Amino acid sequence: MIIGNSPMPMRFTGHVGADIPLGKQSKYNNQTSISPNILFRYQQGFMELNIGTYVKYGIFTAGAWFRNRDAFILVFGINTGAFKVGYSYDVTVSRLTNQSGGSHEVSMGINLNCKKKPVTFKTLSCPSF
Repeated sequence: MIIGNSPMPMRFTGHVGADIPLGKQSKYNNQTSISPNILFRYQQGFMELNIGTYVKYGIFTAGAWFRNRDAFILVFGINTGAFKVGYSYDVTVSRLTNQSGGSHEVSMGINLNCKKKPVTFKTLSCPSF
């Protein structure tokens, strides 16, 4: 793809994951599940592979990821349905360890829960023969 005079680099991203329920749902609605994931990215010779998993228990989520030859990532979060709050810490394991002891990330989200519009069909009058 070319925009202006310079070609725009192509980016490829692939994500595979699953949500596997563990045990039975209790009377308190605390479904426990494990969610393994793989994320692959490629752009102009740069390749990144992230492998990780989450464990969900009710509104709580905890997880761990490994980014190929770069970092080990710990993740914690709460999802109430309307609000999400998450925290992650990247522990650098590459040569960047000397410059970076790691990095912190905080994320917040709001589910606006928009109503779906009903599907309506207009009737067409057909000529009768």
